[in-house]
Amino acid sequence: MHKVLAVFGIIAVLLLASCSGQAAQPSTDPAEAGGNKLSVVATTGQIADTVQNIAGDAIELTTLLGPGIDPHTYVATAGDITTFQNANVIFYNGLHLEAQMERVLEQIGQGGDITVVAVADQLDPLTLLNWEPEAGLPYDPHVWNDIRLWTQISYVIRDTLVETDPANAAAYEANATTYARELEELHSYMLEQVEQIPQERRVLVTAHDAFGYFGRAYGLTVEAIQGISTQSEASTADIQAMADIVVQRQVPAIFIETTISPRTIEAVKEAVQAQGQEVTVGGTLFSDAMGEPDTPEGTYIGMMRYNIDTIVAALAQ
Repeated sequence: MHKVLAVFGIIAVLLLASCSGQAAQPSTDPAEAGGNKLSVVATTGQIADTVQNIAGDAIELTTLLGPGIDPHTYVATAGDITTFQNANVIFYNGLHLEAQMERVLEQIGQGGDITVVAVADQLDPLTLLNWEPEAGLPYDPHVWNDIRLWTQISYVIRDTLVETDPANAAAYEANATTYARELEELHSYMLEQVEQIPQERRVLVTAHDAFGYFGRAYGLTVEAIQGISTQSEASTADIQAMADIVVQRQVPAIFIETTISPRTIEAVKEAVQAQGQEVTVGGTLFSDAMGEPDTPEGTYIGMMRYNIDTIVAALAQ
């Protein structure tokens, strides 16, 4: 009965929103698996990959947002709502990352039949970066860019799975321990790679402000044209201000992102050239979404390694 009432309430929310966007891409069909395994939905690729590393084959996992999809602007479709309603557990980032889906996810969680966890909301607020508290947006949601914070989130995922599916608790705990060691090795690798960049060149210029935690964790000054959410538009003044920073700091390379049009970065490059200085586009970074499935960049660890390798190659020359 609770689920039926929740469905009607959620549909009402959807009718107030746009139905644009792409539907969920299930990794497998839970119906074909006979419904014996825990059905888990993860909004972002980063969360989904971490869930998969901890849960292995014990669950049926659906990833909502694939490569190139911007979580800031994605609107849940009717098909997504069906996917949510068929789940046992839903993991989403929280901290207003999935801005257009937040009401839907909160309403599903309030129904009580489905475990819904905003993983970043479980972090100690003292470890988070500020956003716009005066606008009701207290913290930057891009927490995966600090591997130490993401390790904490892996424990949140582990604990949720153990509580929801105690029959597989031992496997979840063992897998989470192994994955935490891999994340620790990744964190050390990131710190070592940054050392190749001369101190004065450790300036990371990107299209939107997704790399604040990355910069804090790995010793880079981060400058972005757009704000933390891609819902804001970059103005001509924003472009010129960034060009001035690039010229003043003698930044050798700037970076585009897979989920954002390269137009703003190209505009900064032209504005820098107009001031008589050259700057290159150092590559494309994975910010809010990961790479294609079955590629190294389609995993959290592979994505982070790719990003640091791309940044170092462009800034260390």
